[in-house]
Amino acid sequence: MKSRPGSPGEAPGPPAGAGLPPPAERGATVIPDRVVARIATQAARTAQSRRAAVPPDRGGPTSPSATAAVRTGSVRLHLALDLPYPTDIPHVCERIRRDVAERVAQLTGLRVGEVTLTVRRLVTAAEAGRGRVR
Repeated sequence: MKSRPGSPGEAPGPPAGAGLPPPAERGATVIPDRVVARIATQAARTAQSRRAAVPPDRGGPTSPSATAAVRTGSVRLHLALDLPYPTDIPHVCERIRRDVAERVAQLTGLRVGEVTLTVRRLVTAAEAGRGRVR
């Protein structure tokens, strides 16, 4: 008795990869700059909260921002964020830079070549609680 394809005891067709071109010739996954920038912004928000004790602020005036430039498997990031005053600026910035680079590399598979960080302003606890007044 002959069994049908896909039934128990019979291999389900040709072996995997048969007839496909080699992986290098199949194409590439491209992650747009703006997607990497959004990932970096979220990573910066998390790192800012962990390393600088700044509560996460989605889209508010103290929320971090990021830009990214992706070129041939690597990315350059530029971050802009606020830090609390007083703080050890060099130490906190280095830790945030490292956290963001690791997270972006982990999520995108890209090598992070450079992370520049701009501190927009130093925020006191009183300013952080009341928001911006114009």
